[in-house]
Amino acid sequence: MLARKIKRNKKCLYIVIGSLVFIFGFSLISIDFVNPILKEKEEEIALKEFFTQEEKLVDDKIDKTTSKDVKDKSKSKGKYDYIAVLKIPKINLEKGLVYKTSKYNNIKYGIEILKESDSPDVINGNVLLAAHSGTANISYFRNLYKINVGDKAIIYYNGKTYNYKFVKIYDIEKTGNVHVKRNNTASTLTLITCRHNTNKQIVLIADLQI
Repeated sequence: MLARKIKRNKKCLYIVIGSLVFIFGFSLISIDFVNPILKEKEEEIALKEFFTQEEKLVDDKIDKTTSKDVKDKSKSKGKYDYIAVLKIPKINLEKGLVYKTSKYNNIKYGIEILKESDSPDVINGNVLLAAHSGTANISYFRNLYKINVGDKAIIYYNGKTYNYKFVKIYDIEKTGNVHVKRNNTASTLTLITCRHNTNKQIVLIADLQI
């Protein structure tokens, strides 16, 4: 009788443990499924807000002083408060960029504006951007390897549209340092990412089209 009771109790315990394991596993799967959808929706809203602000900048024809004040306000804002947007039609990429000093300006969250980077409106400056390749949902530069010389890139910034054309693409060893081979008499855009499953980095240089 006692042995039967112990056996029944063990069976109930196994059922409870199995149910908990199932619930826990289902919760993890649900989180993995729902989080990317929520993130995508948040980014979509942020992009709409950015372009609405860009239209206001154009319509109001604000001067450089006012425009600087608008940009500076974004220092203390959050993950999706964009000051610029990078678009590369060839690979269907459209992603916002946050203020350089923001804690979210990091490849852990999105496309990072490197500390050495100029803004797009600097004459003969160089906009330096980096992001992950690979398969993670933060790998925004996963398809840069598909870019060819002659392809286009666009940066929307401060009420203006900056159109670039890729003029040079090359690989370097992944050492932590990047030597940028660009035309110093041109305004350029430089994109940097790892070449997936190698010890190489790919560097793409694009010149501003006047």
